[in-house]
Amino acid sequence: MADLNELTAQEIGRRLRLARESAKIRQDEAAKVIGMSRPTLVSIEKGDRRVRIQELQALANHYGVSVNALLRREAVHTDLVPRFRRLRETEDEHTSEAVQLLNDLVRAEVELENILGIERPKNYPPERGINTGDVVELAEQHAQELRDWLGLGSGPIADIFTLMELDLGIRLHQRRLSKGSKVDALFTYDQTLGACILLNANFPLERRIQSAAHELGHFVGTRQAPEVLEENEKFQSREERYAHAFGRAFLSPRKSFEAAWRQLTAGSEITRRPIIVQAHHFRISREACVRRLEELGLVKRGAWDKLKAHGGITFAQVREVLGDAASKSDPAKGDADRPVSHRMSFMVYTAWKRDLMSEGQLAELLKIKRLELRALLDQMELEESETDDLFKLPL
Repeated sequence: MADLNELTAQEIGRRLRLARESAKIRQDEAAKVIGMSRPTLVSIEKGDRRVRIQELQALANHYGVSVNALLRREAVHTDLVPRFRRLRETEDEHTSEAVQLLNDLVRAEVELENILGIERPKNYPPERGINTGDVVELAEQHAQELRDWLGLGSGPIADIFTLMELDLGIRLHQRRLSKGSKVDALFTYDQTLGACILLNANFPLERRIQSAAHELGHFVGTRQAPEVLEENEKFQSREERYAHAFGRAFLSPRKSFEAAWRQLTAGSEITRRPIIVQAHHFRISREACVRRLEELGLVKRGAWDKLKAHGGITFAQVREVLGDAASKSDPAKGDADRPVSHRMSFMVYTAWKRDLMSEGQLAELLKIKRLELRALLDQMELEESETDDLFKLPL
């Protein structure tokens, strides 16, 4: 932990402000706790007046954080919440939950990376901008150009999550939100932390793939503007229509999508079978597939609504066509059920093993109970000992 005097008054003030906002405590309420006026607290948060250690301890206790977390040199105090201020007018508890979760995940991830000396490579394409022109045409063009830039060609994308994380360097988290939350996905961009995306792991795999591609559209087109995507949201704004069109075009490029469809149907009557096969081939939902067919004029407008009115496409019908392939592996859901993701777990274990952080510090950083952290460390230690017996490779 750093000494209080090792940090500037401005940095301590910023950390205190973020901790207070994260705890959803008003300035006048916080000021009352330490027996000072609100203007004095404002001065502390601005860095005009240095906070005293007794005041710091009282505020930390009231905000539900430790003094250690506020003063630790490597501590990351994300500023993502203020970036979402424009959402405050319409935000609800589910949006707040998602914003807070993304903040916590990114804060923990970046701090662990800093402590372990991990440098996260970024391979960002330039922001394209969508101020002029037809947004749907722009989205088609930009999606294909990004595919070309990444060397993807025009075929289906096997794993868009890995592509976004490893090929582009986007911070992508898939975690479960509260039952009933309509938040599908959330995206934000910070000059220091980079692009950050949270996907609601409660939703099916194909929906999360579509959401990831949608958020990728915001990253490419308008990454400076944060946004929340909700279930069944109507895409009205120019930015939203662009991101929605980008997602469809990126996952199902016009040329190969049309060619695959013509080969499947080849002049025969359109039934559920080619839709099931086409959607499976491009790893998108049946609805997204039919909507794309409508968009490209390969079926009549309203085809999906008509199909839904006649019973839609059931899982039994999908299984009849695809067999065992109808049941897709979705490891991210299992990962989301863990208190800490697999990737984060490795960093946590390494930081603890190298004595860089204590169990208490790690539990606080991850916002989990000490018992949960202990169980995680025990499990990883057991796995490591078993693995060492099997694989002792010369390096």
